[in-house]
Amino acid sequence: MNNVIITAALVGAELTRKKTPYLPLTPDEIADSARLCVEAGAAVVHIHVRDTKGSPTNDPKIFREVLKKIKQRCRPIPIVQFSTGGSVKDSFESRMKPLEANPDMASLNAGSVNFGNEVFANPLPFVKKLALQLKKKKIKPEIEIYDLSHLETAKQFLQEGFIESPAHFQFVMGVKGGIEATEENLKLLISRLPQKSTWTVAGIGRHQFPMVELALKWGGHIRVGLEDNIYLEKGVLAKGSYELVAKAVELAKHYGKNAASSAEAKEILWAV
Repeated sequence: MNNVIITAALVGAELTRKKTPYLPLTPDEIADSARLCVEAGAAVVHIHVRDTKGSPTNDPKIFREVLKKIKQRCRPIPIVQFSTGGSVKDSFESRMKPLEANPDMASLNAGSVNFGNEVFANPLPFVKKLALQLKKKKIKPEIEIYDLSHLETAKQFLQEGFIESPAHFQFVMGVKGGIEATEENLKLLISRLPQKSTWTVAGIGRHQFPMVELALKWGGHIRVGLEDNIYLEKGVLAKGSYELVAKAVELAKHYGKNAASSAEAKEILWAV
C-alpha cells in the first residue's frame, strides 16, 4: 500500500495556550488549522472544541459550527473525526453529545486507563452504548487502544456485532499510564489485530515521529498534531499542526509513501 492516511489532531482537551501560543481555540481558528493541515497533506482531522473561555466542551452546537466551517474552507473536504473522549472529568452522557453533529468518524475508547495522575474512565457498558450509537448513526468508529486489553475488548465487540468490520484502530502510545511507545509493543499490537482491519499510531510527545516512522515501515497510518506533540524538533515549537503534517509527508516520501487524499482515505477505511 503506497497511500498513507495522515490524521491531524488539532486541539485536544488538555493543552493550553500557556504551553504553546499556536493552539487553535475558536471555531474559526480550528477551521483554519484544519485548512492548513489539509493543504499540507492531511486526509483526516481529529477535533475537540473549546467554549468561549477556551475550556474543553462537548457542546454539539460548537461541533456543528466547526464542522460547517471546515466544509466551507477546506478543499478537498477532509474526513472529519470528532472526539468522544472529552476530558477525564466529563460525564458519559456529555461525551456522547458530539455525535449529534454527525461527523464522518468519531473516537471509540475501548477501555479505562490511568491517564497521568488521573483515570480516563471507559467502563464496558458505556463503551457498548457508544458503539451502538455510532452504528445507529452510521458514524465510523476509530477504536482507541491505550493498552493490549483494549484491543482484546474491541475484538470481542466485533464478534458480538457492536462494531462492524472493517474496523479501524488507533494505537495511542506513550501516555503515562498506558502502553509504552516501543517497537516491541507496536509489533505486539499489530500481531493481535483482527482480519481486514486498518490501523493508525499516535505517539505522544517525543514519541510522535519515531512511531510515525515505524508505521510507515510496517504498513500503518499516522497521526500527528498539537494535541499529541507541540514540538517540530527538540526545543522548537511547531507553529501549528500543519508543520507536523508537512514533516510527516516528507517522512512518508522517504519511505516511498504518498499522503492519501480524503477520497483515497475513505476507500481505505470503508473498504470491505
